[in-house]
Amino acid sequence: MNTKFVFATLAGLALFICGCGSSPQNLIVGKWEAGQGAIKVTMEFNKDGKAKLGMFGQSIDGTYKLSGGDELEWTCNGVTKKGKVKVTGKELELTSEGTTIIYKRA
Repeated sequence: MNTKFVFATLAGLALFICGCGSSPQNLIVGKWEAGQGAIKVTMEFNKDGKAKLGMFGQSIDGTYKLSGGDELEWTCNGVTKKGKVKVTGKELELTSEGTTIIYKRA
């Protein structure tokens, strides 16, 4: 009986840890790309809330935060924008001001 309890506890702990790793806050961390050729846009999100936006060979530093798992707020050069985000391990879909951009993990 004690062995079953230990096994069940360890299995539950493993599922809890795996579930925590796949939250939107954890999934968004990393580098993302959209577009192709000269019109490539990159976004990089760090765990500490810092972000970097790259386009046309220029890079802009900023900050971000996720609220409610699906709302992204980011600030670059003193301008704050909000949008809806859906993120998986391979794809980030960002909708803001009526425009949707799909990024792939770089």
